[in-house]
Order: sequence, then structure tokens, then C-alpha cells
Amino acid sequence: MFAFILLTCCSWGFLAHKTIHQLAIYSLPKGLQGFFFQNMEYLVYNSVRPDVRRKDDPTEATKHFIDIDAKSLGENAANTMPSDWTEAGKKYSVDTLRKYGTVPFEIMFLKEKLTRAFRNNLKDSVLYYAADLGHYVADAHVPLHTTVNYDGQMSGQTGLHSLWESTVPEMNISQYNLYGKTKAKYLKNPSQRIWEVIRRSHQMLPYVLEAEIRASEGFTEERKFKRSERMGVTRKNFSGEFAKVYAEKLGETVNTRIIESVQCVADFWFTCWVDAGCPDLSELNDNQKVELKKQLNSWQANTLIKDGLLSASQKKSSE
Repeated sequence: MFAFILLTCCSWGFLAHKTIHQLAIYSLPKGLQGFFFQNMEYLVYNSVRPDVRRKDDPTEATKHFIDIDAKSLGENAANTMPSDWTEAGKKYSVDTLRKYGTVPFEIMFLKEKLTRAFRNNLKDSVLYYAADLGHYVADAHVPLHTTVNYDGQMSGQTGLHSLWESTVPEMNISQYNLYGKTKAKYLKNPSQRIWEVIRRSHQMLPYVLEAEIRASEGFTEERKFKRSERMGVTRKNFSGEFAKVYAEKLGETVNTRIIESVQCVADFWFTCWVDAGCPDLSELNDNQKVELKKQLNSWQANTLIKDGLLSASQKKSSE
């Protein structure tokens, strides 16, 4: 009996989520950036909370994806599904929506919660909802979050999910350009923006699958996979050698999607703040200003990892 080892809980790996949240803070305007920078440790650490929540909350999993190609949703659902939750529920039923994923709707629910938290000056709630909102926005950028073939299981490519979103970025993060010149922009139509993300993710799906096929050329089963025995079950996952070749076939795809996630997360945070009336938040003290400037300079020079300033790559005893 074989079982594939899944390294993550159906979303970007922890490293990617934490990196995205940190870089999104750098992309914010000064009026909002100071407060988020003061609370960077919280936001980065809790960027993965929705994945952790999956262990105890049976309603959580469906919030991370949308199987837009499910036959039950009809042809071209990426362009014909109502963006409003109530209208979508009338067309498909709420049970159907939850079966095939609700990530774009969850993002809009949290967008409203974060805006209210800003408006009412509930700083703890601002941080809580900002961390969760950023997670789901980032998840929407993952191509395998938009298909019933979410792990390559329907095309003979089982295990592809964690390979694309976790193994590849973890192997190559030090080679990525983490400075994408991102600057938060106000979203006049947030729902439209996130559906554009969903459609773009789904358009990338064939390339993600094809790259695995091309990478497999010349690999024997023994070289492509690693196996281990545990409790009478033979487990296997992709070998490091194969992951390296797959990453080469993908080119800059994963790096680009991370940077696009950063831009979108920053845009949503900023939009919530603006819609709440741009409330005045806490100012940075002189020492914090110096530290922020140092980190921004390192980010712009793409030396965060080299300078030991990328939080996700730092080992902490509390984790």
C-alpha cells in the first residue's frame, strides 16, 4: 500500500505565507505601514493560522480553494458564477458552493470584517482579520486551488500540490527576487479583483501540470520518488532531484506568483483601511523607524535572506 506525504494543508507552504505577509507590510503606505510593522511578528506568525485551524474546524478546508472546473458548477464557471454570495447560493445552492470551495467569498467576508475593525479602532481585531484575509488572498493565487484535480490525482501526478506550493519555494527562496516594487493600491472593486486572480490561477493550471510531465522525462520511478516505511505503510514523495528539475521547468512562475500575492494582500489591507476612513493608528518611535528603514533598504536590495531579516527563514524556539 502506498501513500503520498502531503507537506502542507492545502495552501501555500508556511514559508511562502509568512514571506508574503512580511513583504506586504513593506508595500503599505506610511499611514498604515507603521502599525502593521509594529505588529509584524504577530502577522507573520499568524499568517498560517487558517491552515492550523483545519485540524479542529471541519468547516475550514473549503475556505482555501474553489474548484472552478467542477462539472456541477457548469461550463465556464470562472466567468459566469455570481460574485455575490447570496446570488451564487441561489444559482448553485450553499451546499454545492461549500463542496467545491468558497475562497473568493471568504475573502470578501473578511474584507468587510477588517474594514469594520479599522472603523471601530479595534486594533486586536484588525490584526486578527488582516492575518486571515492575507492567507486566503494568497491561497487564491495557487493554480491547484482552482481545480478538482487539486493534487494531480486525476492526471497521474499525485503529490503535485505540495511540490508546487511548498517544496519548490522552500528549495529556491534564496534565489527568488523578493522585491517586486509592489506598492499598495486602492481597489475600487475588490470582488472583481479577486475573481481576476482566480481566473489567472486557473489559466496557469495547464502549465503547472505540463511542467511536471516535461520534468519526468528521463526519470525512473526510483529516482523520481523517495520512499519510507511507517506503521506498515510505504509512503512516498517526490525526490529532491526531481523537485529541482521541476522547479527549472517552472521557471519564474512560483516567484512571480508570490510577488503577485504580496501586491494583492497589500491592496486588500490598504483598501479596508481607506474604506474605514483612514483611521489614525499608532506611530513608530525613533528606534522602530530606524529598523523599518533598514528592512526596507534590505528588501529593495533583495538581501533580506542574506541580512537575516526574512522572518520566515529564522528559526525560533517558540515554533
